[in-house]
Amino acid sequence: MKLKKNTTCLQLPACREEMRERRWENVDVVLVSGDAYIDHPSFGTALISRWLEAHGFRVAILAQPRHDSADDFLQFGRPRLFFGISAGNMDSIVSNYTGYARVRSRDVYSPEGNPYFGAEKTRTCRRRPDRATIRYAHLARQAYRDVPIVLGGIEASLRRFVHYDYQQEKLRASVLTDAKADLLVYGMGERAVLEIAGRLARGAGLAGIPGTCERLSETRFAARQLETSPLTLPSWDSIHANRERFLDAELALDAHARSFSMSPVVQKQQSMWVLQNRPAGPLTRDEFDRIGLLPFTRRPHPSAGDVPAYRMVRHSINIVRGCFGNCSFCAIARHQGPVIVSKSPGAVVKEAGMVAEMPDFRGTITDLGGPTANMYGAGCRLSVRCRRHDCLFPRVCRHLDVDDSLYDLILRVERITGVRRVFISSGLRMELLLGKPRLLQRLLQKNISGSMKIAPEHTESFVLHLMHKSGYEVLRRFLEEAGKISRKAGMKPRFTPYFISAHPGCSMDHMKKMAGKIKNLGLYAGHLQDFTPTPGTVSTAMYVTGLHRDTREPIQVARTRRARRAQRRILEGLMRG
Repeated sequence: MKLKKNTTCLQLPACREEMRERRWENVDVVLVSGDAYIDHPSFGTALISRWLEAHGFRVAILAQPRHDSADDFLQFGRPRLFFGISAGNMDSIVSNYTGYARVRSRDVYSPEGNPYFGAEKTRTCRRRPDRATIRYAHLARQAYRDVPIVLGGIEASLRRFVHYDYQQEKLRASVLTDAKADLLVYGMGERAVLEIAGRLARGAGLAGIPGTCERLSETRFAARQLETSPLTLPSWDSIHANRERFLDAELALDAHARSFSMSPVVQKQQSMWVLQNRPAGPLTRDEFDRIGLLPFTRRPHPSAGDVPAYRMVRHSINIVRGCFGNCSFCAIARHQGPVIVSKSPGAVVKEAGMVAEMPDFRGTITDLGGPTANMYGAGCRLSVRCRRHDCLFPRVCRHLDVDDSLYDLILRVERITGVRRVFISSGLRMELLLGKPRLLQRLLQKNISGSMKIAPEHTESFVLHLMHKSGYEVLRRFLEEAGKISRKAGMKPRFTPYFISAHPGCSMDHMKKMAGKIKNLGLYAGHLQDFTPTPGTVSTAMYVTGLHRDTREPIQVARTRRARRAQRRILEGLMRG
């Protein structure tokens, strides 16, 4: 289907009155989100809505509906095709609770950062309910029982199979079965959502769509004819009988996702089966280019007001998607995929030109980034399909091709009229910068705002192995190289290093040794994060089972608040010292 030309930059209807202003009698799709409505390509709901609009569908946005009744779900009338349900840009439990499962007093994706309806933060009704995907799906079903419900976004994607919920401290079944939805879109959803809309518009069924999961009864599953033999994960009953099977499931999913296997995946829940169809595949460069150039207003809806998350990204450009780092504690590869898709330089320049024309632009592109900025332009030299996509562990793969594309891109964007400065604010992989002294020098001298973000995460080999991260030697060599470049230029390098405490397998002794090494390096422990067992990661499976990811030997796990705080205080003491 060809993209429908649309040169206007009007925000999509977010209420009944705005729908009438467009003289729409009905809409095809209502996208429901736990975030405030920000019409910017950094926000998933905006991205999907503009993608559907560009292909001729009428889309309305239901942002942060009240969840104590179904009234808000009625305001656009019955959607012709489906409700698309998302918790927002983050998992709702991560948005609502700290790593200690304490209620957060701030939500950066809500107006004024206020997580409650009404002006006062003492109100009891939160804008984003816990496990928002499930709650919104139930309300949509109450509003219109016959309208298909499609789940999507990172919460649905990472909770599509049996998963751990740290706020409840228990394993939960698939969000698809709990929500009783018709379909779940996993990963980056542009291809799958467009196929869903097209099929429903034609009156066709939804079975077998790449990039989706289906909920099947025992009878329907037995009757389903699959093209290839599926990967069968340990069932709900099996995992509850033996938690080691949870680690088996997560490792199997990890290997399946990284290999880009076309085999379906199945898992028995309680009385239902979840069937994951083959992946939809990443967007092509041309598609990724076009999606960033759709007519976003790049500002919040008037009803949203000041949204903190928007302030951080309004003058930024997403230039890369995917990550081949495959860190145990991170779900980016599981959600965005391990293959890098980079926008063409020409498309980035066009998008930067659009940013430069924004009324509040003051000359600074705040970020050319993505999950990892210096993976831009990276690819594989192998002509055959790689089944690992594990390019940085235990060392940089010899088949990985990383050129100077980011360096050249920065120079092109800096030449745009009205652009005075270009910053790289996204994280950077030290292993890749070590082989690119020209880029490293450029970043240190001109393209870093304040300090460079690096993520060594730890210094001890045992913990780094569990994290699936490079060794301490990489950090030492990187700091040495950056120091040489900076001294030659007569400047002092500044870094914001990220470290994790209480990761599964990390002991007090490991933390003390890390603190000593950080001090010896003269490195400031800039950002401390307690490990949080979020859904969809191998580290969470190690946390739940207390087992080493490779050897299955027991490992130490800091589960109590007291044990977790004790590890954190070691680095906090280093910061005070």
